Amino acid sequence: MAENELIGLFDTHAHPTDERFDEDRTEVLARMRQADMLCMCVGADMASSAQSVALANGNENIYAAVGVHPHDAKKFTEADVPQLIEWITQEKKVKALGEIGLDYFYDLSPREVQKTVFERQLDLAYELHAPVILHIRDAHGDTIEILRAHRERLPRCVIHCCSASWESAKIYLSLGCMISFAGPVTFKKSVNLQEVAKNVPLDRLMIETDSPYLAPEPVRGRRNEPLNVEHICRLIAKLRDMDAQQLCDITRENGKRFYGID
Repeated sequence: MAENELIGLFDTHAHPTDERFDEDRTEVLARMRQADMLCMCVGADMASSAQSVALANGNENIYAAVGVHPHDAKKFTEADVPQLIEWITQEKKVKALGEIGLDYFYDLSPREVQKTVFERQLDLAYELHAPVILHIRDAHGDTIEILRAHRERLPRCVIHCCSASWESAKIYLSLGCMISFAGPVTFKKSVNLQEVAKNVPLDRLMIETDSPYLAPEPVRGRRNEPLNVEHICRLIAKLRDMDAQQLCDITRENGKRFYGID
């Protein structure tokens, strides 16, 4: 183990079940174990949610989130709800509902359908006392409106792969949300996002890779993997003028607290 390697990182949002890991998943998982990493494996539809549960059950350091992404909102039906309930209430390694939310960049599902499915899953999470992973792209206004409307029945939420301005981030913080940063915070042009990462209260800060997507500098352009969360941790530590291992420890505890991991 390299002397300066960060030990005990928590990649709080990744997709290690993705087909881009099919050829070397065993090696990727081994690298994570060697670094004493935790990882939240996040579903995007019912099929990938089932895969996330299976991967978590087979690996001590991996946990699962289940839910339907806004891209797949058009496929969601009430018939999916009993399975989501069963996973969240019966599977010990399932720790959250997600990722859910609104994506107005790709618009792969109609916006009104996205909103309906988002609110249905928000209500379900509240009823099940499950934290929620929020996917928000080009949709901060509508997301904030929905969260405010649910303020009295709002589960714990994390803003995954934060792309918000500091003004929007302050609203999310006022609603009790955690803020999580992925690879884009390391990009040279992400000055505004770096300002958000510098100012989010330490006890609300989480880090993630969203792998295999969004590889951070200095590996941008390659397939991402959970171990690369180290680059995100180091960049944010530098922004905040603090020790990287200290930030690693803090974000691990924040992630464990948010997800209810002992």
